[in-house]
Amino acid sequence: MGNMILQNLTQEELETIIQSKLEEEFAKLTKELTGKNHNDDLLTRDETCEFLKINSSTLWRLTNKGKVKAYSFGSRRYYKRSELLEIIKPVQ
Repeated sequence: MGNMILQNLTQEELETIIQSKLEEEFAKLTKELTGKNHNDDLLTRDETCEFLKINSSTLWRLTNKGKVKAYSFGSRRYYKRSELLEIIKPVQ
């Protein structure tokens, strides 16, 4: 869209532009998160915390309760992105 002068826009036009851009960005994010290339990725604890926007103690608690499944290689723990996406549920 380039540069835009907002003073000539009505509220409805501005809302339409914002809504369109949000839908576009949401579609990109959804495609990225559900793309086959990323679903089977293994994430470290730090990456999982960042992905879920939680801290490490919350991740530890969710893992111990069995809500999140962890995989280990030696002393390291990993989490499958696809399984993390499955536990995310819409709120009604």
